[in-house]
Amino acid sequence: MKTQNLLLVLAAVQSAVSAWAASNQGYVVHEWGTFTSVQGADGVPIAWNSLETTKLPKFVHDWTKPGPNCLPVGGLNRGSKSAFITLQRMETPVIYFYSQTEGIVDVAVRFPHGLITEWYPQADEIGPSAFPPAKLATALDGWVRQAGLRPRFTFASFFGKKGVPDSRIRWQQLHLLPVKDHADLSRVLPSDAAGNHYFAARETDSAFLRVNRPQNGRPEEQEKFLFYRGVANFVTPLNVTLGGANEEWFQLRNTGTAELRHLFVLSARNGRGQFAYLEALAPGKFQSIEINGTPGRLPLAEIGARLSQRMTEALTREGLYGREAAAMVKTWRESWFEEEGVRVIYTLPRQWTDEILPLTLDPKPREVVRVMVGRAEIIPPTTKWDLLKQIVHYAEGDQAGRQQAIARVQGLGLGRFFQPAVLAVLGTHPSQDFSQAAWELVNAATKPRDNKSLAAK
Repeated sequence: MKTQNLLLVLAAVQSAVSAWAASNQGYVVHEWGTFTSVQGADGVPIAWNSLETTKLPKFVHDWTKPGPNCLPVGGLNRGSKSAFITLQRMETPVIYFYSQTEGIVDVAVRFPHGLITEWYPQADEIGPSAFPPAKLATALDGWVRQAGLRPRFTFASFFGKKGVPDSRIRWQQLHLLPVKDHADLSRVLPSDAAGNHYFAARETDSAFLRVNRPQNGRPEEQEKFLFYRGVANFVTPLNVTLGGANEEWFQLRNTGTAELRHLFVLSARNGRGQFAYLEALAPGKFQSIEINGTPGRLPLAEIGARLSQRMTEALTREGLYGREAAAMVKTWRESWFEEEGVRVIYTLPRQWTDEILPLTLDPKPREVVRVMVGRAEIIPPTTKWDLLKQIVHYAEGDQAGRQQAIARVQGLGLGRFFQPAVLAVLGTHPSQDFSQAAWELVNAATKPRDNKSLAAK
């Protein structure tokens, strides 16, 4: 009898969902996010993690605090994203929903070649399975050990020799609550006392979302989007090489099968920067760009303002609503445009996104827009040379010399890319003594930084 009653309830729910989808003439789903990688000036990818301690709002779930009745898989309670050294950081994908009436949707995202590390609101299913280990991940682990780096976890040590993650997350019976009917919900959305750019993503006209599983012992949670992020060991389809006497010459190569668009090349040093723009780069093609004098070195605040406007326009052209594009740029402006360093920011093809992050929605929406931005951070030769000199000074100096080396390294403005810059200096076969001095310098020069933006991890 209980089974029959359950089937009747499920049938009623499915009928209601179908009726809602039909009467609503379909709902709309929009998503944005960022993939960040690091390359040497020769275009070779560098594995990395962030040495800065940054925080998401305390209410966001991760594998150190997955939530009630959400059991870690494969020992995932042992660490979070910052424990991994990987090629790729998947940062702040957020999914928005737009609907004229209330409705219920099932949402599932797979990350076949990576690991989802944080999410909100609470998911019904979250965790990895396994597939045969990739050669890239196995080779990467060996290279990291040779470099003298001792991360808490690599993919092989974390998941064992039998596999690397095939991560997925699923939200079932997600309630969509249109803003026009539930505007008062804005007052009860979770908050955090720490200043955090996570909240900029709420500045849209999207519906409120509610997950409520009291029968599973999970408290009701509400947000204006679905949030998740993670790490992975694949490469994005843009290869960048850097050259020229003043490191002003870039060669951009599209290694993928679809067109890359809206490529912004930026060099920011000593509080000033300059940039160049490329509208599109066809698959298999390359383009040389010289940024010297285009538009000239300007204060980073002015560079940030110019690039923010142009990136907002580019994201809108890719299909995001104006307020979504503005929210994305507000979230990332400081990290993208005002951090010291050399980088290329560009939009990834929808085809690539669908392959890397398969998304399933039931019932099917009327429209789905997915806009992912790639960030290729470049470690220039001058940065490697400056860092190399300070490692030598630190290894050979007295106490005063070591303190001077620490101060000079801190002045390089490497931020969260300190660790991959050191790896670029060490190369693939460093000496044990030199590696030890390098990582001692890293530890001495790096201090935890709280209350950073969502973009900073």
